[in-house]
Amino acid sequence: MDFQEQAGRQGKELTLTLRAASPADLSALTSLAIRSKAHWGYDEDFMNACEAELSVPPSALKAEIIRLAEENGVLAGFYRLIIEDDIAELEAMFVEPNQIGKGVGAVLWRDMLDRAHDAGARKLVCQSDPFAEGFYMAMGMVRTGERASDSIPGRMLPVLEIGLG
Repeated sequence: MDFQEQAGRQGKELTLTLRAASPADLSALTSLAIRSKAHWGYDEDFMNACEAELSVPPSALKAEIIRLAEENGVLAGFYRLIIEDDIAELEAMFVEPNQIGKGVGAVLWRDMLDRAHDAGARKLVCQSDPFAEGFYMAMGMVRTGERASDSIPGRMLPVLEIGLG
């Protein structure tokens, strides 16, 4: 089901429509993930190494919950959520670089928590990019460890968790 939510910071209102991703969205989601990751200043070699990990394959539509946010029909962000038993894992959350800090991530976060809770998850786990860790901690997650990057040998990434009660 699609819905709209108001978001905003510093007095600027933002009206987002949230909906499930479709096969027609996959290329745009992958492009957004790449732009959003590159926003943090990673070099070309790093970004090339991450390309496969940032891609949203057609198989993800069946295995995951993928939701996107649009502002006036323009993609503003998305997330990918995997639920196994009572554990939800945030596979990815990306916001269009020009929308970072405007509330899009918080809207996606609330929607994602609702979906995880409705699916019976009791805990949410996330392997975070170091630049995104502050956002997740502001949302209430706590760092519980590290995992090796799937893309960059020797790189360790923060693992964060939050209980869903």
